[in-house]
Amino acid sequence: MRVNVYGSELSAAVAAAALSSVGHQVDWCPHPEVPWQRLEHAEWLLREPGLKSQIDAGCRSGLLRLTDTPTREDVEIHWLALAPDQREAAEAYVADIPAAQSTPLVIVNNSTFPVGHTERLEALLGHVGQTAVALPDMLEEGRAWETFTRPARWLLGSEDSQATAQIRELLRAFNRRQDVFQLMPRRAAELAKLAIIGMLATRISYMNELAGLADSLDVDVEHVRLGMGADSRIGFEYLYPGCGFGGPSFSRDLMRLADVQHASGRESLLLEHVLDINEQKKETLFRKFWHHFHGQLFERRVAIWGAAFKPGTTRIDQAPVLTLLDALLAQGVNVSIHDPEALPALRDLYEQHPRVRFCDDDFYAACEGADALMLVTEWKCYWNPNWRRLSDLMATPLILDGRNIFDPDYVAARGLIYRGIGRRADPTNA
Repeated sequence: MRVNVYGSELSAAVAAAALSSVGHQVDWCPHPEVPWQRLEHAEWLLREPGLKSQIDAGCRSGLLRLTDTPTREDVEIHWLALAPDQREAAEAYVADIPAAQSTPLVIVNNSTFPVGHTERLEALLGHVGQTAVALPDMLEEGRAWETFTRPARWLLGSEDSQATAQIRELLRAFNRRQDVFQLMPRRAAELAKLAIIGMLATRISYMNELAGLADSLDVDVEHVRLGMGADSRIGFEYLYPGCGFGGPSFSRDLMRLADVQHASGRESLLLEHVLDINEQKKETLFRKFWHHFHGQLFERRVAIWGAAFKPGTTRIDQAPVLTLLDALLAQGVNVSIHDPEALPALRDLYEQHPRVRFCDDDFYAACEGADALMLVTEWKCYWNPNWRRLSDLMATPLILDGRNIFDPDYVAARGLIYRGIGRRADPTNA
């Protein structure tokens, strides 16, 4: 098929590369605000596993063409993967599609726009046989290529049998193991994507609330988590307490769900509480640090391991480390920070700050003379540190585990002080 992909989001880059890799002729037109000349140097694009090489392979094959002015004539699929604030660009693009052409045409709304916007895009089309479907972006940063080419599901919002068949054919190469399409009306697909994000965020925030309660009751939240997850009605997914979630898509989609509810006149106290809990949890490591030193923080030293909002990405959008850094720096704390991938993004914000030191290669170097080590992002390189070396390097061997990846009793048995999210060492095992 002839496909135009429009947008500069991760979902646009993956769709353009993946569709061309299976034989479709793809024109990819990035949004004018982020043209290819800028996009090809973006850290998130370069660090997304396998993506840049797939784009390059598509261009070499001739099946993928990067362009500033895509043709709109005799294109069968227009794939719109734009940011939520680029609705006007989407509408302008669709309105400029010729009213008549020789082949059936489908607009794929792969953007997170307000519920009902796919129908609005279709209304801008001017000919019978031209329709719009909703195909919400379900990619996971850090494994975007895998989630597109080996999907667990596609939420396909379509009320036109011909359009449905065309999308099935477009994505047939990624749908061979089993039928992963969940067909539903367009508005249902748009809302389902937001509802999924809302449910995942609710589970995380609920576990974070329980972790706080476990702390106050001197209960290890890990026992609570295992007890809950063993119930088949609940399961273990997204039941891990931590120091808050972030990310450009997750946070943005939550706010979009809140906007949808507000626009409908149905305010959600639950969603507001979920968001409030998350913002509070971003400060939890700072509060534990404050409590340990009774508020005497000026000129103390902290090592931070991890800045990205999750492992496998370079992004720090709404990441807990930003809230944590601002709180520490406001108290005159000196911070040394390491992250395998996200330091360039963090440097853009803090490189000139005299109290921030970036450790590019050796994460142990961040711990020299530190009064505490704060684990913020659970990169695999941090899971099994040399505890003896840490104890020797640190002025105060205080481990503040924001992701509960360490064994509290094991850490304490090696002479360090452990504090997690609803977890601490059992003194009877020390």
